Amino acid sequence: MLAVLSIIIILASILLVVVVFIQNPKGGGLTSDFGGQQLGGVQRTNDFVEKATWTLAVVVVASSFFLSYMMKPEEIKVPQGTEQGQGQPGQGQPGQGQGQPSQGGKPQNQ
Repeated sequence: MLAVLSIIIILASILLVVVVFIQNPKGGGLTSDFGGQQLGGVQRTNDFVEKATWTLAVVVVASSFFLSYMMKPEEIKVPQGTEQGQGQPGQGQPGQGQGQPSQGGKPQNQ
């Protein structure tokens, strides 16, 4: 599932770059290639390019949010009856003054 979402994001991003390059920043876009006249077919082409831009942008953003949600690590569940930092009796944490040797192999004397 993660690989599929990653591929969708990559393809949509590449298509978005292509669609943005087709557009003219001054609003001419593909109409300037046909003599600057607003013909019915050319106007529909500009509408299609604009809708494609917005659709691809939404696909990239939504897929990115969904992918980041899917990659979220699972929460660690602590069994009931024990709290963090407390183990079973007889098991101590190293270096907490229970007579266990420290890293050097000698007891801690402070």
